[in-house]
Amino acid sequence: MNAPQGDRSRDRRDDRNRPRSGPPQTRVQPARQVALDVLQAVRESDAYANLLLPTRIARAGLSAADAGLATELTYGTLRMQGYYDRVIAIAAGRTVDRIDPPLLDVLRLGAHQLLSMRVPSHAAVNESVGLARAVGSRSGSGFVNGVLREIGRHTPDEWRDEVAARAKNDDDRLSALYSHPVWVVRALRRSLDAEGRADELEQLLEADNTAPRVNLIALPGLVDKPDDARDDRFSPPGFTVGGGDPFGIVERTGGRIRVQDEGSQLAALALTRAEPVRPGERWLDLCAGPGGKAALLAAEALAGGATLVANELVPARADLVRRALAPVPLEVPVWEQDGTVVGAEHPEEFDRILLDAPCTGLGALRRRPEARWRKSPRDVAELTALQSALLDSAIAALKPGGLLAYVTCSPHLAETRGVIADARERHGDLLEPQATADALQSLTVERLDLAGDGQTVQLWPHRHLTDAMFIALLRKRSA
Repeated sequence: MNAPQGDRSRDRRDDRNRPRSGPPQTRVQPARQVALDVLQAVRESDAYANLLLPTRIARAGLSAADAGLATELTYGTLRMQGYYDRVIAIAAGRTVDRIDPPLLDVLRLGAHQLLSMRVPSHAAVNESVGLARAVGSRSGSGFVNGVLREIGRHTPDEWRDEVAARAKNDDDRLSALYSHPVWVVRALRRSLDAEGRADELEQLLEADNTAPRVNLIALPGLVDKPDDARDDRFSPPGFTVGGGDPFGIVERTGGRIRVQDEGSQLAALALTRAEPVRPGERWLDLCAGPGGKAALLAAEALAGGATLVANELVPARADLVRRALAPVPLEVPVWEQDGTVVGAEHPEEFDRILLDAPCTGLGALRRRPEARWRKSPRDVAELTALQSALLDSAIAALKPGGLLAYVTCSPHLAETRGVIADARERHGDLLEPQATADALQSLTVERLDLAGDGQTVQLWPHRHLTDAMFIALLRKRSA
């Protein structure tokens, strides 16, 4: 495959000769401009696409069709960024680190349209050239034109074959084709292998790159599901809708219906429905932000005659928790304390505790695709230390005989089984693992396809169509 010639330094020399009046003004389709703005914010300031994109769509006043296009451009590009970078490097004849970042954003958007969308080639190229001019690079627009025309000369299947042929080994091939860092590919394989299902790896990688459905929950006891609701496969209060705007349902019900992944619903319900609630029980959501699980816990506590305390260290996230709890007519104090010291300050006060621990987020790559490019193995080591400290604190805050749910949105073994195993070593016979799989199977609408010893549960995007939530129930014995 031939590639356009030139290098980054020449682009910059040409740009220095550009008139001071600035680059030519080009009319760019608003949906593509919004997508580019979000990609740049993700790259430059570690913005979260799922939080920023709706704001940018609203600010631009996009129609429903253009909003859909902006969403597909943004998330599709972020999901497949690693693969597109391999294609761009071949087509450009240079590694992507030698391409100016704003132009690389434009090229990634263009590659997504050419390789994964039904956008006519001339439209994808012309709009991308316009974006290149809009980001201020006159010579760069010619470079973008040449690279994308080279990409468009070959079919998507031809590019997959070419990228695969240049891979160093099988892990690198999977990393390239499915757009996951190599270390993530290996971590996911180990997690599946622990269940005896390593042969599902490619199904999982493909599921991570598939846009998730929008799941909703009708907070139990507070609101009924709408007439057009389609019940979720597993969560009793969960559902999807066939069409229309699901966020409109949230507004019309004052937040008593809310958007929440089915895996997150099951994680909270595992704690609240593992055994009957005794009136007067006191519950704690130790790391409550942004508040989705806290709202479900509050509804369940209200129905069972329990009370709930929510804790969130970060003030902005604590405000989100308060907003999430507002539709539930239960007074829920929201603490802003360091979760690692709550146990020391409130020893043996709570009957049930949810610890939804901070993690790498590798279980939610469908919804937050940029997370795969932000994390590294070094982050895992730091997070497992925090997870262990939080778990120790939760155990200290739990009453003898109380029930604890340790939850992460990550399938990484170090963040899941490893943290539990280490805690059991530290606390000896004080911790009694529970039959978590049985607890979940007893409450789900359909039976879950689970693997492992039953003491812990790992949900999967490819198997359950949920985020990859890990759930472990633990009982605190009397000392």
